[in-house]
Amino acid sequence: MIKNLRVDHRLLHGQVAFSWSSFLGADCILLASDSLLNDELRLTTVKIARPPGIKLVIKTIDDSVKAINSGVTDKYKLFIVTDTIEGASILARQCNIKNINLGGTKSATNKKKLSRAVYATDDEVELLKELCKEGIKLNIQMIPSEPEINGQSVLNNL
Repeated sequence: MIKNLRVDHRLLHGQVAFSWSSFLGADCILLASDSLLNDELRLTTVKIARPPGIKLVIKTIDDSVKAINSGVTDKYKLFIVTDTIEGASILARQCNIKNINLGGTKSATNKKKLSRAVYATDDEVELLKELCKEGIKLNIQMIPSEPEINGQSVLNNL
């Protein structure tokens, strides 16, 4: 059962590893990233950050979609974390996930600020708007104890 799909450019760190995992009751974290497997330093770092007692799986976006759709992940309380908005959109659309948690994306001069930790390019903003039109709920929330911000409302006010 998929507990949450989160976008967080840092992938696995304290907020994700401990706050979110325990809040969700997750027993498996799937890091869905096309760049992580090619970055030995980041790969080592996320493996060290794995909370005890929680299975950690690292796959590309396409391999994540295949695993989820095959049913092999059904036995887990699965927490999916991806590092890009595009990756989240692929997972949501191809795996019929109806909610995306925007937790953190890097700031840059070509990005709009959606919240204190979420930034998006014009193309990403359009992609998020498309997801909303498709019935996918977006929420912005760094940690579970913070109030959820309705992502669609934020996008409507840009």
